[in-house]
Amino acid sequence: MYDIIIVGGGPAGLTAAIYARRAKKDVLLLEALACGGQIVNAHNIENYPAEAHISGAEFATKLYEQVVAFGAEIRYERAVEVKDHGNYKEVVTPYGSYTGKTVILATGFENRKLGVEGEDSLVGRGISYCATCDGNFFRNRTVAVVGGGDNALEDTLYLADLVSKVYLIYRRDSFPGEEETEKLLKERDNVEFVLNSKVTKLIAEKRLTGVEVADKEGNVRELEISGLFVAVGKIPENQNFASLIDLDEAGYAIASENCRTKVPGLFVAGDNRVKQLRQLVTATADGAVAATEAIKYIASVN
Repeated sequence: MYDIIIVGGGPAGLTAAIYARRAKKDVLLLEALACGGQIVNAHNIENYPAEAHISGAEFATKLYEQVVAFGAEIRYERAVEVKDHGNYKEVVTPYGSYTGKTVILATGFENRKLGVEGEDSLVGRGISYCATCDGNFFRNRTVAVVGGGDNALEDTLYLADLVSKVYLIYRRDSFPGEEETEKLLKERDNVEFVLNSKVTKLIAEKRLTGVEVADKEGNVRELEISGLFVAVGKIPENQNFASLIDLDEAGYAIASENCRTKVPGLFVAGDNRVKQLRQLVTATADGAVAATEAIKYIASVN
């Protein structure tokens, strides 16, 4: 039996592994694909303390190597279920099951994509799913945001302070996001609404140079842009654990800042939990908190 089983190998899960191993706990980290999480796609990180410039891939590699050096066990298996047996937990994968005194769910989220041809190949080369992460790289350029919810409106407002122009593309004629934010956007000279429209084509050579948008009547317009920020929603990776943890209406795990869930010994950390800011620095902070709380829990029940 492990002391701590961590589900998810992104920044939150990897940081939790570091803290747990420094406390001499037996740690198993389960990752479905590859360690690093969403940050791997970041072309350049410049807002993480003490790292002025580093690529997401390099950051993830350093974090992974640090976890390995501390001696955490890593298995590449997808957790499909967590069972609560009271004084221990069981994590089930397609290859078997593992038991632990505690479990930290650090599964993150999946960005909802546009589904336009070439989208995946242009991530980090003009396409981004995080305006606060990448907006500064497009300073004084022309960009577009796709979406109409609160995140899309807030991203547009944030970008309007950095870039020369922002197109806000939405498939309907009105936004479901906050009216107050919409009013602020209407006051900006460098924001243009492109309504009743959707992106139908990405234009690129080595990088994104523009998009084609089509309205409901089939009229096509080409927008010359350097960056496209996709804000059409996120899918928290909590579906497999919904029977144990409380989720909000968007599917994010409900937990306080101590990362504890309603199940004793079960914690959540990172972008899959309810929080105001989803950034690299808050993910690593969650990992540290969740591991520390797990260590406290183990001491309290021994």
